[in-house]
Amino acid sequence: MGFRIFQWGWKFPSPLQTFQAFYDGFVNGHLLSAIGASLRRLLISFAISIGIGTLLGYLFARYRYFDETFGFVVVALQTVPSIAWLPFAIIWFGLNDTSVIFITTIGATWTMSMASRTGIMNISPIHLRAAQMLGTGSGYRLFFQVQLPAAFPHWITGIRVAWAFAWRALVAGELIAKGVGLGQMLQDGRGLGDTATILCVVIIIAVIGTISDHFCFKQLEDRIVLRFQLKK
Repeated sequence: MGFRIFQWGWKFPSPLQTFQAFYDGFVNGHLLSAIGASLRRLLISFAISIGIGTLLGYLFARYRYFDETFGFVVVALQTVPSIAWLPFAIIWFGLNDTSVIFITTIGATWTMSMASRTGIMNISPIHLRAAQMLGTGSGYRLFFQVQLPAAFPHWITGIRVAWAFAWRALVAGELIAKGVGLGQMLQDGRGLGDTATILCVVIIIAVIGTISDHFCFKQLEDRIVLRFQLKK
C-alpha cells in the first residue's frame, strides 16, 4: 500500500515500499527474468531497425525519385506512434514476442532512416569524386568505405534517438504481450494496484536507458566526433 497525496487520493509508494519491491523482485528472480527478456527483444529489434534504417537512408540519398516518393511516406510514418501499429501486430502475429519485436522495430526504423539519409546527403560531392578518382569506384565499395564512415556522426546521433524510441515502443508492446518482460510487470502491477512494483520497473527502465546511452552510445559518439575533428 502507498500513502495518499492530494485530495484526489492519488497513491504513491514510499521509498521503503519501493526498496522492498526491488529486493523481492531480485530475490525471487522475477526482475532479472523480466530485464533479460526485455533486453533480448530490444536488441533483436534494434539490430533490425539499424539495418533497415541504414539501407533506407542510403536509398533516399542515392535515388532522388525514391526519396521524393517513399521518403515522404517515411516522414509521415515517423509521426505515427509505434503503438498505433499494435492492432496490426496482434492480427498478423498474435500476442507473442514477434508482435513486440515488430512494434519495437517500427519505433526505431524511421528515425534511423532519416538520420542515415541526412548523414549521407551532407557528404561533400568533392570528397565522393576524389574517392572515386582514387579507385574506390561506386556502389557498395563507395558506401562502406566512404559514405558510411563519413555519415557516422549523424548515424550515431540517429542511433541514440532510435534507442530511446525503441525503449518506448518495447514497453508499450509488452503491456499486452504474453510472457515475461518489464512491460508485462507494469501491466501486472497496474492490475494488482501495486504502485511499488510499477515505480520499481520505471526506475529500472530509466537506469538501463541512461547507462546504455552514457557508457555506450555517447562514448562512441564522442570518439567519432573527435576522430572527424568536429569539435575542439
